[in-house]
Amino acid sequence: MKTIKSIALFCGSSEGRDIRYRSAAEEMADLLYHHRVTMVYGGGNRGLMGIAAERLYSQGGEVIAVMPRLFDRSDVRIKSVEAKMIVTDTMHERKARMYEMSDAFVAMAGGVGTFEEILEVFTWLQLGLHTKAVALLNTAGFYDPLLTFLHHAGGEGFIKQELLDALIVDDDPARLLSRIAVFSPHLGDKLS
Repeated sequence: MKTIKSIALFCGSSEGRDIRYRSAAEEMADLLYHHRVTMVYGGGNRGLMGIAAERLYSQGGEVIAVMPRLFDRSDVRIKSVEAKMIVTDTMHERKARMYEMSDAFVAMAGGVGTFEEILEVFTWLQLGLHTKAVALLNTAGFYDPLLTFLHHAGGEGFIKQELLDALIVDDDPARLLSRIAVFSPHLGDKLS
């Protein structure tokens, strides 16, 4: 079992319609605090990302906010973690900083930004650019349609089964973190 010291948490800047998304963000923050895991995230004060960051920080947990200058405004920027705020010039720099500071990646419910971030690190896992866990917290079956599509793409010969098997998917935050702690990728060479 490896020690996970930091997790990049990708999630919505909205709360969504189902109260279970908020509950999952709060539970994830509580678990990160309990396990002394730093949360690395996009720096906003809104939606699920703000809920998780504020809750973890209010308990005394460590939160590192990485925000592109584009969003560095008083109505978006989270105030409570100001001392741990990193401002980057571009979105690309923001993601690169988040990725290098994180031992694993978790996507909770969110929109296209969340999808883009988790799919990028999933692609990097496929290419061997990292060997970190990539996980979906599938609250209320949120990611079921994406999983159906990924398996369809696999069935059509575009995604290897070993990569699909490497994606950690769980609807329980505690079980998800346990699975991340024992993650060990067994992927072949994508380029061969």
